[in-house]
Amino acid sequence: MVTQDQERHVAVLTPWYPDAQIPFSGAFVESMAAAVAPGLDRLDVFHTDEWIVNASAERRERIWDAHAGMLPRSVPPVRTVAGARLRRVPVILPKSKWRDFGERAEHHAHWLKAALGGEPIEAPVIHAHVPIYSAWAALQNCRPDARVYATEHASFLVKILRQPRARAMYDEILHRLAGYFVVGDVLHDVVAGTFPHHADKIRYIANPIDFGTRRAAPPTALRRWLSVASFKAGKRHDHLLRAFAACRADDPSLTLTLAGDGVLRPEIEALVDELGVREAVTFLGMVQPSEVPGIMAAHDVLVHPSAFETFGVVAVEAVAAGLPVLITRCGGPELVLDGIEDAAGVMIDVVDDPQALVDGYRLLRERYPSKTDLEHARGHLESKYGYEAIGAQYHRIWFGENGAER
Repeated sequence: MVTQDQERHVAVLTPWYPDAQIPFSGAFVESMAAAVAPGLDRLDVFHTDEWIVNASAERRERIWDAHAGMLPRSVPPVRTVAGARLRRVPVILPKSKWRDFGERAEHHAHWLKAALGGEPIEAPVIHAHVPIYSAWAALQNCRPDARVYATEHASFLVKILRQPRARAMYDEILHRLAGYFVVGDVLHDVVAGTFPHHADKIRYIANPIDFGTRRAAPPTALRRWLSVASFKAGKRHDHLLRAFAACRADDPSLTLTLAGDGVLRPEIEALVDELGVREAVTFLGMVQPSEVPGIMAAHDVLVHPSAFETFGVVAVEAVAAGLPVLITRCGGPELVLDGIEDAAGVMIDVVDDPQALVDGYRLLRERYPSKTDLEHARGHLESKYGYEAIGAQYHRIWFGENGAER
């Protein structure tokens, strides 16, 4: 345990962190860094960033040798949020190993060690995000007296644990960690079911949310729909668009803004044209995480029909911005909105029928605003998920019950 008179030096390890190419990747880690930095003497963020190499064995060997030689002096730290020091570590990985989670974990550990010149991570406290990669790397590169913690966010955890080697490594990680956290019930149940001998070690922690930007006044009508989601099958943009078209047939003033991008964009654009709603739909493409609160504040309602979420960040962000939500019970949202579902908007079950979303929207319009209470919902969520609340929770984890009092 770090005492009050010792330096509060923490390292955060993550396989995802925003960059110019993918500004939303690991945005939750950037938010976590911003939340915990106040009250720390030093915060280091290590981003072990996978680079896939498709080359012959002979050429790979030359690449590996060159990378190992350059790495210790080619990735100097730069400043990131709240004065933290960010060091990006390229983790080169053969394309043939892409589907082997255990092999990928070993590469994260190996290249982090190379970047550190064989020296351990200096910080006495390390918090890793996505354990199979970052906690494994941390445990292989920490000081003997370091306390290593980890948080699981990965929606693909079931795939990881299907692989015997990765499952054995995960078991070892859980055994060695000083603390282990998940962001939702779904992940808790997966880990507890796979490793019942570690069930008592699993605790919850949330992703911090920015409550600094909100609408000047609550929406007066729920006509400007907003979706913030990557374009992939699990986000169910097809359901969203079909429901929007049906609702717009009743109210031609409705509009829909899609913030996000992905491999399914051509299909989504084609469906927009097929449904005849092109003039009412705006594609924003990828947006910076810092832009999301302002975008939300310019709309009337968040509509999010996802099939699965580990947490429910977008629901909290919407309420923080002053929007009611129409969202599915898909894992995370029902956890974060527990006790305030009716105040925040309407939740519907995940069913394979866009009509459920249509019915949910009609119900929300009937209930809003008299039977909702966005101010109450917002205050409740800020007390649990605001930067100050989450930062204090991390400090208590790392430094004890009085850890937030500095």
